[in-house]
Amino acid sequence: MTTSQSSPVQIDPHEPPLSAPLKLAFDYTRSVGPLLSEFFTALRERRIVGVRGSDGRVHVPPAEYDPVSWEQLSEIVPVSSVGTVVSWTWQSQPLEGQPLDRPFAWALIKLDGADTPMLHAVDAGSADAISTGTRVHAHWVEETTGAITDIAYFALGEEAEEVPAPAEGLDPVTMLVSPSAIEIQHTASKPESTFLRALQQGKLVGARSGAEGKVYFPAREADPATGKTLDQFVELSDKGTVTTFAIINIPFAGQRIKPPYVAAYVLLDGADIPVLHLVSDIDADKVRMGMRVQAVWKPEDQWGLGIDNIEYFRPTGEPDADYDTYKHHL
Repeated sequence: MTTSQSSPVQIDPHEPPLSAPLKLAFDYTRSVGPLLSEFFTALRERRIVGVRGSDGRVHVPPAEYDPVSWEQLSEIVPVSSVGTVVSWTWQSQPLEGQPLDRPFAWALIKLDGADTPMLHAVDAGSADAISTGTRVHAHWVEETTGAITDIAYFALGEEAEEVPAPAEGLDPVTMLVSPSAIEIQHTASKPESTFLRALQQGKLVGARSGAEGKVYFPAREADPATGKTLDQFVELSDKGTVTTFAIINIPFAGQRIKPPYVAAYVLLDGADIPVLHLVSDIDADKVRMGMRVQAVWKPEDQWGLGIDNIEYFRPTGEPDADYDTYKHHL
C-alpha cells in the first residue's frame, strides 16, 4: 500500500481532546565514590562528617573537589549534629514527598565544626518559633539506610539526640538510589487524540498536511519539515516493513521482557515515518531489514488508549521488501 492508497478518515472537529493525569517516575542510581561513601556511611551510623578544604574550611556536605584549588579532597572531619540556622523560609503547605506532612521550615544550617551550611527541614511548629540564629539538632529516622533522609528533620534545641551504637559488619555505602517522580495533567492535541481514539477501536491512524504531505504515525501537531498543520487523517494498514532494529541482550531494572528480544522500527504501509515496536514470533537473530511484518493485537476487551493494544509485530511470510522502498527511512 502507498500513501495515496491510504483510507481517508473523517474526524468530528467538535470532539474534545483527551486529557488524563500522567506520572513519570524513575530511580536514579549512582556510584557515590570514595568521599561521599564516607559521608553516607556515617549517616547510616547517625554521624555527620565533612571534608577539609585547602583553605582550612570544613565543607558539609562534603565537596568532592576543593572550591579554591579544584584539587580532589580527602580529609574527613567529624562535625556535630547540632547547629545554627543561617537562613530559612517557611513551607506553609507541604507537598507530597517532602520531609514533613505539616508546615515546616527549609533552612540553611551551619553545624558546629562546619564552615559551610547544609540545607534541611526544621520542624519548628510555627514560623514564629524560628529565626536566624536558632539552635537546632538532627532528629534521626528509626532505621537508617545511608542517605540524607536518615536525618528525618532538624528539631529545635541544641541538645544532641542519643543514638544507638552502629551495627557491626556492614559494608560501606557505595551506591545511592534516588527516586524521582513528577505528575502532570496531560491534554492531548487534536491529532494525538485522534490517534489514541483510533487505537481504542483497533485502527491505526496517521496524519498529513494536504493530500501530498507525508503521513506521520503517530500523528503529531504539525509537519516538522514544513510547520504546516496535519489536518488530514488516514487509516493505515497494520502491516509494514522492518527498516532498522536492535537486539536487546542486556537486562536492566524495570525490564518486562526477558532478553533477548528485538526492538524494531516498522514502516507501516501507507506511512512515511517508521514507528518503534517489538518484533516477535521469530528468533532474534533471524530478524532482518526489509522483513515484512504484521501487528498482533491484544484481545479486543483489553484495548485501551495506547499503542500497547498491539502486543508486537510478527513476520508475515511475504518476500522481503526491496531496499529501495525503505532506504530513505533508515
